[in-house]
Amino acid sequence: MEVIIKGEQETISAQKRISVLGKALGLMFSPRKNLLFVFSQEQRISLHMLFVFFPIWALFVDEEKRVVHIQKLLPFLSLCYPKCKAKFIIEAYKKPNIKMNEKLRW
Repeated sequence: MEVIIKGEQETISAQKRISVLGKALGLMFSPRKNLLFVFSQEQRISLHMLFVFFPIWALFVDEEKRVVHIQKLLPFLSLCYPKCKAKFIIEAYKKPNIKMNEKLRW
């Protein structure tokens, strides 16, 4: 399912992932695309870049759809485990024009 995510300066189209398998695979062995991961509740979430062949930007978003953490992740090398809790994660293959604490809509 395609989701349109709107920020103050930019709109991103992303594929929505809800299933456990979809979240586990993420962008591994995948072409460049944007993903939106939806979790049942806010929690600390980790990401790894094993078998992802291009850099991505990870945006961690709380249940109020406010960006609480942004990090660039490099192929095969990066691991991300922010201290903040998130209910949504957006993985973008190019740097989005979205800032910390920005409120998103979709």
